[in-house]
Amino acid sequence: MATWLRRLESKTAQPNTAKEPSMSFYCTFAGSVLLGLATAGIAHAQAPAPTAPADPHLWLEEVLGDKPLAWVQQRNAVTTQQLQARPGFPTLQARLKTILNSKERIAYVSKEGAFYYNFWRDAQHVRGIWRRTTLAQYQLAEPAWETVIDLDQLATTEHENWVWAGASCLYPKAERCLISLSRGGGDAQVVREYDVAKRAFVEDGFSLPEAKGSASWIDHDTIFVSTDFGPGTMTSSGYPRIIKEWQRGTPLAQAKTLYEAKADDLSAGAYKDFTPGHEHQFIERQIDFYSGEMFLRDGADLKKVPKPDDATASTVRDQLIITLRSDWKVNGKTYVQGSLLATDFKAFMLGKQEMEVLYAPTATSSLDHVTPTKSAILVTTLDKVKNRLTELRHVNGKWQRRAVDAPKLGTLAVSALDPVDSDQYFLTVTDFLNPTTLYLATSGSDKRTKIKSLPAYYDGAPYKVEQFESTSKDGTKVPYFAIMGKQTKFDGRNPTVLYGYGGFEVSLKPSYSGTTGVAWLEKGGVYVLANIRGGGEFGPRWHQAALKENRQRAYDDFISVAQDLIKRKITSARHLGIMGGSNGGLLTGAVLVQRPDLFNAVVSQVPLLDMRRYNKLLAGASWMGEYGDPDVPEQWAYISKYSPYQNVFKDKKYPRVLFTTSTRDDRVHPGHARKMVAKMEEQGHDVLYWENTEGGHAGAANNDQQALMWALTYTFLLEQLK
Repeated sequence: MATWLRRLESKTAQPNTAKEPSMSFYCTFAGSVLLGLATAGIAHAQAPAPTAPADPHLWLEEVLGDKPLAWVQQRNAVTTQQLQARPGFPTLQARLKTILNSKERIAYVSKEGAFYYNFWRDAQHVRGIWRRTTLAQYQLAEPAWETVIDLDQLATTEHENWVWAGASCLYPKAERCLISLSRGGGDAQVVREYDVAKRAFVEDGFSLPEAKGSASWIDHDTIFVSTDFGPGTMTSSGYPRIIKEWQRGTPLAQAKTLYEAKADDLSAGAYKDFTPGHEHQFIERQIDFYSGEMFLRDGADLKKVPKPDDATASTVRDQLIITLRSDWKVNGKTYVQGSLLATDFKAFMLGKQEMEVLYAPTATSSLDHVTPTKSAILVTTLDKVKNRLTELRHVNGKWQRRAVDAPKLGTLAVSALDPVDSDQYFLTVTDFLNPTTLYLATSGSDKRTKIKSLPAYYDGAPYKVEQFESTSKDGTKVPYFAIMGKQTKFDGRNPTVLYGYGGFEVSLKPSYSGTTGVAWLEKGGVYVLANIRGGGEFGPRWHQAALKENRQRAYDDFISVAQDLIKRKITSARHLGIMGGSNGGLLTGAVLVQRPDLFNAVVSQVPLLDMRRYNKLLAGASWMGEYGDPDVPEQWAYISKYSPYQNVFKDKKYPRVLFTTSTRDDRVHPGHARKMVAKMEEQGHDVLYWENTEGGHAGAANNDQQALMWALTYTFLLEQLK
């Protein structure tokens, strides 16, 4: 699996993440480097395919066309005027802005060289600053920060709408970094080499024009680069398909080609493991989102790592760690899907296939995350959507394990300070009602030091969390969390928001959100998080149960949760709303057209809605492993049954809908939401629309925009469901 793609997905995998400041909740499709925008930014993203069926709203797909933007501005004005006029809107927006800009937020850090770096936005730094401190300072209540890059200042100086997109620094000293900057928050990025000591971009250093792709260090004078090298160098999904080695001081055009994926593959990427004594270079061919090949670079040769195509793998010192998406039969033994395996890397490459099972799933548990430290591996698992933490050590050829004494409720997130040179790690503990807390821990010990904690943005004492199960159409039990007041009466009158995602093996887990608390719980609302199939809560089997022709199962699961909420009298159709973003926007769109009788409000954010053309818009082709190919008649036969855009009709009565998206979203085309709104308006349905002109797939490029977005969203829900 291309690790940088998985990072895109996991960054935005929850409606309200543990990292409250970002609030980038839209669950992404991890093939999100987009076709047609690689060199031209967002402008006129993609012309309609000449073979597309007649669609009177096709003109709305022209992202920056004058006519479509005028259409957007008209609807934005209607939506903001209506919702901003509601009592309490200014107060709510101000409170949300205070939360998002709070200096008491946890400043999460990553170690680069001797320092700990953090990217930070607040009211004084709207675009943000990239800053650093020492570990000793970081443990203080008020660390002394040193600004490395001021993005507001840079944007002003260069007259660019820069949004921070990350930094990749050369291990181990991190004196040089590859800085990624996005115009307006899209996935297309400019990459520029930065000299940290001089606080300046390197003149004549490594620099890549705006494109989708990646660059990573090999050594001080050499990098891997995958980008848009010109016609024919991108896949049909809009990812780079060519990996090159670029030497300092030479033109990019002279970079040495190391590997070429096929045009209909998803992508290609490369990286180096810098562990002393185990330094390896790898190239990854991503065939589709769930299968790929991994090659070890050995001089001029590329040697295929003989893992199953649908398994993910990485080296940890002398071991190769493999995660299985399906059963694997080796030497007469079957390793079950969802297992975590380890094997001696050198021996494995020589043909020996002796595997140690580090983890095997059960009916209620699954692998969540694997985090190496210098001498251990920390394995996070889910048991009934609650995290557990286990420590593994490879000693004298044997694996030793112990359960880490960590909180048993809520979500645990582990981040190694330096997996090559340190056994220390950060442990983030979060749940629905208790402010997220960050600890400093060391593998081999259960002792940990509390470093940071979010303030209580709202009083959690009056609320409780319940975990229930619904029964889906085929009899499958579907767990869900409900957060409500302790005095909540089950009388069917509670305003309730049901959130779901159900795709791409993404797990929705408990997390603390000041936004949800202030904007919904304090207003008397019930917040529900559904763990439907298509997600990863119970491992690959839970995800694969809702792939392609079985997609309807995810929607049936979501419907069953809604029905269960009504059956328990937690709420009723009159007071029940649904919300989801990205793939979750497709979920809410599909359920909207299938069971409009169950809801009184729908919020569909940065959604995928026109499944007839989704594979022709931006990164859509990369998601065919999830949904299928609508150009294949047999696959369109099942896709067509749930595609929202094709299944909304004039003679049906639908609940009121708020669609939100971003002009700068170069991941899911804003045309999906635009066309759905135009069609529903034409049919006479009650629909609101808000499109942020910045923000990328997260929907907002800074905290002020996020505060507005959430204030509009929750005001709409409260008005509809109270």
